[in-house]
Amino acid sequence: MPVSREIADLPAPPALPFLGNAHQLNPRTIHRTMEKWSGRYGPIFRASIGSRQVVVVSDSTAITQVLRARPDTFRRPAVTADISAELGGAPGLLLAEGDEWLTQRRMVMHSFSPAMVRAYFVRLRQVGLRLAQRWNAAAQAQQEIDLSGDLKRYTVDVIAGLAFGEDVNTLLNGDDKLQEDVSEVMAGVARRSLMPFPYWRWLRLPADRRLERSVRALQAATDGFIDQARHALAADPALRAQPVNMLQAMLLAAGKPDSGVNQAVISGNVSTMLLGGQETTASALAWLIWLLWQNRTALERAQQEVLSKISDTDTMTPEQVDGLDYMEACALEAMRLKPPAPFLPLQALCETTVLDVRLPADTLLWCVLRHDSVAEAFIPEAQRFTPERWLVNDGAARQLSLPFGAGPRMCPGRYLALMEIKVAMATVLANFDVTQVRPLTGAAPSEVMGFTMTSTPLAITLRQRGSAAMD
Repeated sequence: MPVSREIADLPAPPALPFLGNAHQLNPRTIHRTMEKWSGRYGPIFRASIGSRQVVVVSDSTAITQVLRARPDTFRRPAVTADISAELGGAPGLLLAEGDEWLTQRRMVMHSFSPAMVRAYFVRLRQVGLRLAQRWNAAAQAQQEIDLSGDLKRYTVDVIAGLAFGEDVNTLLNGDDKLQEDVSEVMAGVARRSLMPFPYWRWLRLPADRRLERSVRALQAATDGFIDQARHALAADPALRAQPVNMLQAMLLAAGKPDSGVNQAVISGNVSTMLLGGQETTASALAWLIWLLWQNRTALERAQQEVLSKISDTDTMTPEQVDGLDYMEACALEAMRLKPPAPFLPLQALCETTVLDVRLPADTLLWCVLRHDSVAEAFIPEAQRFTPERWLVNDGAARQLSLPFGAGPRMCPGRYLALMEIKVAMATVLANFDVTQVRPLTGAAPSEVMGFTMTSTPLAITLRQRGSAAMD
């Protein structure tokens, strides 16, 4: 296909010398600004963050082609990997490229396979029951619950239990340090990635000192998880044939000849699991609960499905959870409207073209993932929360909504994430009725962009379900 345009030919929002469009791009709302500009300047335009020029694309077909061209033609921006390395981060699957990515991908995909997730299901169910236990106490006292905070505790406990075999139990013991450090690191890396210049190399602000403290604490926790997993494998030879968590599986894979996996790779992937598996799933759950509260018919249908398919959450099985088709449809619809990752920045590895525009090597490409997926031109009643569209195999919704990405680098944890969401919702809806969900600020929750797109804080009020109430 002939190239008809250069980047300089593209429309662009007005910019300032040196700053470019940085003064118009608040890191907390940058996704909304890019979406607004996509409506104004078309499916492909240019912008700049300081000296960095960015090509922004919102056309869903072009984005899908770009994602399928990874990892050969596009990578994650080098600036993110550089910032991670500067903070002392080890290379994990999220930031790995080339042969290193292929080696890690095989190991991580095995650890997150449906069969492995089912093998760890008892721990996942246990964390769900602890969430219900925590909320039972609040329901008995008729107290409002910190929904946003508790969902982050839930996801940290799930990842620590399933991935590392660690019972950190932040839900019941009140120690939020690990969860707070994870959130601090994610927000700090995202913030630095969007800065027009690396000011922290000359002037460290309080936020930078907090970030560095959290990085050190997270690395210490990661080292502790790895050491304990090594000790467990050494103490019990049976675990070498049947590891009981993902970290043990990774350590065993690393011990094979020519595995290409070393201590740094394992450390990087432990950190990646904590960072990637906490806030994304917690955000998806928070938005799902809010949208169900705003659509009571869907909430009632989801609750009835849970009550009809799971008689006792203490003994629920992965097969029962897999059978929650309507709940899964609700989760996918919530992520269509409120995706944890509404955009994806990439960097061209070689000269290529997107929508007939020539992109030289190293061009930064900003993919606006949530544009066509909420547009009436592509999806009927696109702004409505309609889980039923996923039950009739709506091709448009499935094609346009990309909460887990697409192509070879699709998120390996997608099955675990959906299982986490369904376990949490099943445990809650089987034991409680939702009587209120409200944002703590404003009439409706606002979208806040960090490493992922979260909501402003939400609170929930629950009532125990009669005989289902727990002691």
